[in-house]
This record gives sequence, C-alpha cells and structure tokens, in this order.
Amino acid sequence: MDPQSIVKYLDFTLLNLEASDDELTKFCHRANEFRPIAVCVFSKHAKFVRPLLDKEISLAVVASGFPEGSTDIDKIRDSISKACTEYVDEVDVVLEPRSEDFPNETDLLRLVAMREAAGNSILKVILETPLLEERPLRAVVRMALAAGADFVKSCTGKRGICSEDAASILAYEVMRHERAFNEQKGLKLSGGIRTIEDVNRLTRLVEAEDSSIIQSGSKRFRIGASSLLDELA
Repeated sequence: MDPQSIVKYLDFTLLNLEASDDELTKFCHRANEFRPIAVCVFSKHAKFVRPLLDKEISLAVVASGFPEGSTDIDKIRDSISKACTEYVDEVDVVLEPRSEDFPNETDLLRLVAMREAAGNSILKVILETPLLEERPLRAVVRMALAAGADFVKSCTGKRGICSEDAASILAYEVMRHERAFNEQKGLKLSGGIRTIEDVNRLTRLVEAEDSSIIQSGSKRFRIGASSLLDELA
C-alpha cells in the first residue's frame, strides 16, 4: 500500500488531555493538508476541533476512560452519551480487560451500554489485545461484534502494540461474523504503527484472512496512529 492509499484509511490522533489550543490548531491544519479519513481526540476537545476541520474529515473522540476503560456501566453510558454531541461522528471506547473470567455477562452488558449510548455515532471498541490470550481475545471480538460494535480495534498502544497475531485474529473474526450473520463489520489496527512497512506488514495479514475488508475502504478498515503521517509525508 502506497502512502496516498494509507491516508485514506488513517485515523490521525492527538490523545493528550492537556493539549493546548495551539497544538490542536496545528493538528487540525495538518489533517486538512493531508486529509486522513478521520481525526481522533479526547471528547473535551471536540467542540474546539470541529470548526477547524474540513467537513469531509470525520471527528472521532475517545470516551469512558483512556487508556484504561471504565468498568462502571452507568459511568460508561453517561460518558459516551455526553461525548456523542452534534460535533462527533465516531467514538472509540476501551472495553477494560481482566486476567480472569473475561469476557463474561458483565462485559456483554458494558458492550450493550456502549452501543446504546453511542446512538448513531460509529462505535469502535478497543480490546487491548496485548493483554489477552488467544481464546479470550476471540471470545471478546465475537461478543463485541454481536453487541453492535461497528469496528473492533486492536489496542490503545499504551499497554503494548498491535501484534501480527492480533491483526490476523481480528480479521478472521470479522470475516467469520460476516459469514455467520451476513453483517459486515470493520477492524481498526492501532498501537505501535509508525512506518509504511508496519502498515503493509499488518495489512498483508488482514488480506490473507479476507481481502474484502480492505477493499471495502474506510467503512471497514482503519489504521490508528499519531506519528504515521510524518512517515507518509
């Protein structure tokens, strides 16, 4: 995949709670110059950022805790509901994992709360794949997709990077969901993706499982990164 193609799948991120107005302004100007599919910021920055972005660029926010997600269902619902204002097109939410008994019925309830609170916004559920073994990872991907997530996302990058195994598993499970339920979902790879080679290495694994995911464009495949745009430029 060449640099121009990669930008079409890119969620360009600035996830710094203390980002200044000047930093946010420069971030938006850079996004307008290179035109990623979306930008992602903390929800408290959404109102400031939206008027600075070209209308064609989607605005995504993180809500309900980042990089550690909330485990309180009421707080999850309230945080996402408040984040999904008229300025916001998409929301990224961490489903906080555990070392034991994960995922279980409580996690399903959290996922349902996320979907309900997100309303018409695109919901991307962050699964923190570096913290999960294969079996619970597959289980939680299936649960998230069944609960209505539009995208399953590999990780925040704060507690490990997106591995090749994780990319393959996510792609397979998205493909499996489509075959089982005739419902197309998406995946977002993020965490440690800094170079064109990182992108191509991981996208080859996705294509090996189901080439239609990437061929469908940004509605089914995203790359999350903060520094990748420097490499593409």
